[in-house]
Amino acid sequence: MDKPIKKSYRRGRRTRIFVLATLGLVAISVITLGVSRLKPAAPSLERATALIETVKRGPMLRDVHGTGTLVAEDIRVIAASTAGRVERVLVHPGTPVNPRTILVELSNPELQQSAVDTEYQLRAAEAEQKNLKVRLESDRMTQEAAAATVRAEYQQAKLQLDADEELAKQGVLPALSLNLSRVRTEDLANRYQIEQKRLEVRKRSEEAQLAAQQARNSQLQALLKLKQEQVQNLRVAAGTSGVLQQMTAEEGQQVVPGTNLARVVEPQHLKAELKIAETQVKDIQIGQKSQIDTRNGIIPGHVSRMDPAAQQGTFTVDVALDGELPAGARPDLTVDGTIELERLDDVIYISRPAFGQAQSTIKMFKLDDDGKTATRVQVKLGRSSVSAVEILEGLQPGDRVIISDTSSMDAFDHIRLN
Repeated sequence: MDKPIKKSYRRGRRTRIFVLATLGLVAISVITLGVSRLKPAAPSLERATALIETVKRGPMLRDVHGTGTLVAEDIRVIAASTAGRVERVLVHPGTPVNPRTILVELSNPELQQSAVDTEYQLRAAEAEQKNLKVRLESDRMTQEAAAATVRAEYQQAKLQLDADEELAKQGVLPALSLNLSRVRTEDLANRYQIEQKRLEVRKRSEEAQLAAQQARNSQLQALLKLKQEQVQNLRVAAGTSGVLQQMTAEEGQQVVPGTNLARVVEPQHLKAELKIAETQVKDIQIGQKSQIDTRNGIIPGHVSRMDPAAQQGTFTVDVALDGELPAGARPDLTVDGTIELERLDDVIYISRPAFGQAQSTIKMFKLDDDGKTATRVQVKLGRSSVSAVEILEGLQPGDRVIISDTSSMDAFDHIRLN
């Protein structure tokens, strides 16, 4: 027979369940709050992948680095001086040449015919000059003969006047006859003077005509010389000693005056053209010492020229080579160059990190004393070079820092090294 459950027992049971549930909720809240206030565990970094450097104090060399090529100081571009068609290419790049070496043969039948026509025109003009000279000499002799006749008549008239004056003094010759003799003598004297002037004018006329013809001949001679030189220039010569670096002419190509056909360089006189980033070029000056690495030797040099403006983010810096060229040095050889900016005697410095620029403030991980953990510190950088950077604030000599890329740890101030 079942016994009835008392109401007081039921109320007590419900109370115990409520209390236990409340205590459970409180416990869960406390645990959740505690967990939320716990700091996340420091991430780990493999020591083998981290590049760790020690901060040093002492002299630091500031320099900049750039890549470039060796180029010839003396470059002669061979251009076509006349129009023509490329018949033959006789020399190929890499061949040593001298001033008389024929590189390319061109053809231009019209130019050759024009030279022949000009030569015949010159011969005709020279013949015309000789004919003119003979004709002028003949005319001058005719004029001289006329002048001589007048002179003889004048001399006779003068003698007759002298005789008539003597007869007139004796009263034998009438005064009228004497006057007629005087008039005739004066007339012949005037005619003789005119003939003399005509001879002078003819002489100047002859000189002018001969000078005009000579000018015509000289013009044709100069034109013929030009045509002949143009014909000779159809055989394009190097014009200098060196090595043929480039040949752009192709057989069958039609060229016009000024078309570049080839390029000759002198391989004994080279310089380096370095490409320097525009962020590093501000301290470069003419005359600074440089080192050019040809991968077969290092050549000392100095900065000789710098572009006034950047092109595609870089400046071209010319370095004159002061030492002997190593074996294998040739134009267009790829080289590495280092330009010495200045030497700092006593500074705190470190190997250049993978991040951060000169004169900036960055954050770096400095190893703690135990060497197993690292803490992020703020570091102020100063002047920099290719491989080192000056430390102005945040680090001291002897500190060890991670200079490799730690961008994946930017969200943490502490890391562990495994």
